[in-house]
Amino acid sequence: MARDITTEEIATVDAMLDRARKAMDEVSQYDQAQVDRLARALGWACGNETTFVRIAKMGVDESGIGDREGRAGKRLKVLGVLRDALRGKSVGVIEEDTAKGITKIAKPAGVIASLIPTTNPELTPPVTGIYAIKCKDAVIFSPHPRAKATTFEMVRVMRETMAKLGAPRDIFQCVQNPSIPMTEYLMAQVDLTMATGGKPMVQAAYSSGKPAYGVGAGNSTMVIDEDADIAEAARNSRISKTSDFGSGCSADGNLIIHGRIYDKMVEALVSEGGYLCNAEEKALLTRALWKEDGSRRVETVAISAQRIAEFAGFTIPADRRFIMVEQAEIGKEHPFSREKLSVTMALFRAKDFDDALSKVRAIYEVGGKGHSCGIYSFNEEHIMRHATNAPVSRVMVRQPQSKANAGAFNNGMPMTSSLGCGIWGGNITNENVSLKHYMNVTWVSRPITEDRPSDAELFGEFFNTEVM
Repeated sequence: MARDITTEEIATVDAMLDRARKAMDEVSQYDQAQVDRLARALGWACGNETTFVRIAKMGVDESGIGDREGRAGKRLKVLGVLRDALRGKSVGVIEEDTAKGITKIAKPAGVIASLIPTTNPELTPPVTGIYAIKCKDAVIFSPHPRAKATTFEMVRVMRETMAKLGAPRDIFQCVQNPSIPMTEYLMAQVDLTMATGGKPMVQAAYSSGKPAYGVGAGNSTMVIDEDADIAEAARNSRISKTSDFGSGCSADGNLIIHGRIYDKMVEALVSEGGYLCNAEEKALLTRALWKEDGSRRVETVAISAQRIAEFAGFTIPADRRFIMVEQAEIGKEHPFSREKLSVTMALFRAKDFDDALSKVRAIYEVGGKGHSCGIYSFNEEHIMRHATNAPVSRVMVRQPQSKANAGAFNNGMPMTSSLGCGIWGGNITNENVSLKHYMNVTWVSRPITEDRPSDAELFGEFFNTEVM
């Protein structure tokens, strides 16, 4: 049972809130050019290769999860977020619709609590920070205890960047000694919470009594259709699965492969560095990933394939980059149909495309509803049938999910580090959380020529028919 918050913790949070609101007052009159300049400076300070790589490696070392080399690639997300932020309006009039007589005016959301996951202690602060400063919000970051030094260091860079440009440091602050009671109190006091993390964190945010954007759990599933470019699908699956050792909720966890190309696809995956477990190894792997009560073992989250195998009790060659198991059954009692948060992938053989669609629905009944899935196919009818069938917020076509879901330079998804999962996932939005979610908007309405269809037009064939 969680302990009560201490008077010292309350005082600490209250003081941070006071400083945050004073910082917001200082920037309240900044125009669009001024906040854009701050966003550019922040993007450079956090997203330059030297700084981001240094802090990213720090995050892996501190938390013990993730890939030191691969984590550094996440800096591109900072660049993408900055691109999107600079292309949007966030100060004063942001939209006018003369036909409808509507003018929209942007205003700050207020003080934001940003809850940082252990998987992104270096990425989430600048992503949140760029969007927030664009909208003249203040942010108080609550780091994960396992990666708090990393988050604190990135926020330090952000604070110093603001100071160099004459803006208040306290527009960004970081809780130094986070605790569950402290975070809960913070969420109850701020104007908005951005909760990027596990289910308990998101539920706490939604229970705070204040608005919150949360994310849902993933269980990323890809359909490999019979007309897929097998080499491309295998390469992208490897890229998605191995990025930061599969720490992200978008990492390919399940491949549903059309029976006609199943064997060739498995061969291609092996060529890309996959290791296919035998029945004995699969049993050992099950115990390495999940406890007897079904909960995930933290010891094997986001570590190399070799370390997972060693923990399980078998060995794999040094050149193997991810682990595959063949899986037929789907259900909560079959753990390999769940999210795996590792470089482990389940392979499902589909009799035909209709069977693939059925398997997709079944997998998302196990977990991951609302998050994402994808397909390797050139058949537009199949692509749209899959998209219509899957209970998810985003479908990636012929793309590595972990690189595409949250926005990429070669797709049109908004850049973010937070993926809304809609009503399916218990979230307030289906969208990629981006610039528009960091602002309030005032609608100004002016009278227009009356737009009222006749009753006959409205009711159509039912107009003037018998009534009850």
